Amino acid sequence: MEVNNNSPVVQFYDNKTVFITGATGFMGKVLVEKLLRSTNILKLLLLIRPKKGVQTEQRLQTLLSSSVFDRVREIDPALLEKVEVVNGDITEDNLGIDEEAERILTESVNVVFHCAATVRFDEDLTKSVAMNVSAVLAIIDLAKKTKKLEALVDVSTAYCNCDLKNIDEIIYPPPGNPRGLVDCCKWMDSEKLDGPEMTKIMIGNRPNTYTFTKALAEAVLHTEGASLPLAIIRPSIVTAAWKEPFPGWVDNFNGATGVLAGAGAGLMRTLYCKRSCVADMVPVDVCINLMCVLGWKAASQPASTTPVYNCTSGGINPITWGQVEAWGLQTLVDNPYQDVFWYPGGSYKENWYLNRFFQLLFHYGPAHCVDLLCRLSGRKPFLVKISNMMQKSTKALEPFTTNSWNWSNNNVVKLEGELTVEDRAVFGFDIKTDFDWKEYLAIYVQGIRKFLFKSDPSTLPGSRRYM
Repeated sequence: MEVNNNSPVVQFYDNKTVFITGATGFMGKVLVEKLLRSTNILKLLLLIRPKKGVQTEQRLQTLLSSSVFDRVREIDPALLEKVEVVNGDITEDNLGIDEEAERILTESVNVVFHCAATVRFDEDLTKSVAMNVSAVLAIIDLAKKTKKLEALVDVSTAYCNCDLKNIDEIIYPPPGNPRGLVDCCKWMDSEKLDGPEMTKIMIGNRPNTYTFTKALAEAVLHTEGASLPLAIIRPSIVTAAWKEPFPGWVDNFNGATGVLAGAGAGLMRTLYCKRSCVADMVPVDVCINLMCVLGWKAASQPASTTPVYNCTSGGINPITWGQVEAWGLQTLVDNPYQDVFWYPGGSYKENWYLNRFFQLLFHYGPAHCVDLLCRLSGRKPFLVKISNMMQKSTKALEPFTTNSWNWSNNNVVKLEGELTVEDRAVFGFDIKTDFDWKEYLAIYVQGIRKFLFKSDPSTLPGSRRYM
């Protein structure tokens, strides 16, 4: 066992029943793994919905077979038996759970982690409201019925107030009426509401529906969840694991991961980005450790407060996009992927029009040529589709690669000071003292190579020779 029973935070989770939404997502998986491996929880109840014809029990088994749980299996495979599924859907009324499931939850749950959300920046407004606002209202209603509730931890985002430059650990006035918008989405024609003109009017000076609805969700938690033992964590750009469950572990191509993966494969040759801007990234295990500590903290503080914790790096240990470019490209050359389209490279462009020109020249030009050859040889074209996907994802990133924000971290720093030595050994979230960005980027690139491209480290010498 890897459980440190001398840690007060570990002791808090002894024999607790924990309910988690969003457990099949990137952060959710790491949270489930951490609680299984590092605490003596009694049970983990995961809200999972059927998806594309796959039932919830099968989705649970797929989740538990993930590489993220390899260490848990090494320690004791029986730990996975603590995980149970709750059939539900955050987009439905009452989270889509039936009466029996609600009875079990309200009578047994001690801690709730609400991780579920749509993180797509370009999500339709109605769907974003359903997943990011209506779901929070349902979580609050459920939490108020839960007899043994000790803590509710909600995952927000550091960018929910990105209309400001200086962002404190407080709840800001919402950019709209949350309940009014929820009702509006129910009766108003979705096609009209999701249209670009109406969406732009609704979100105002927010760059996308994601940040807009997350700001509304925080307001809902503050006003309607005031009686609950609550804590809100605001992570910035969540990236591959620093240490746990494995260095570099990552399971998706979102955000910065997609940029490094695309550049390493030789597909991404240009990106609109301001080199002097801070790349506010936080490893996923740092976020999860802080979340676990927040469960303990929320249980011991007055329920009348709504504490916010900015889980960001820019004010503590900043790295600029220019440094990511220089160090990242060198690391990609030193740790090349097995199958690449082109030599790892490319560069940031600080002028939007120049970047667009290079996209046409180095992304779409080669893509159309390769796809033409595919058609002539009877094979299925693929590269224009990939280029379109890259264009869509990098466009969504532009507000965050061309701006910087100043987040205060006073609550996070103060909380760290409250931890014992044993707590820090298990749930450390300090990314200043022993954290080096250059070393971490090497871990990140190697993690992408291993966990996303499924390339064994033993193939690295051969890939280097190929370069």
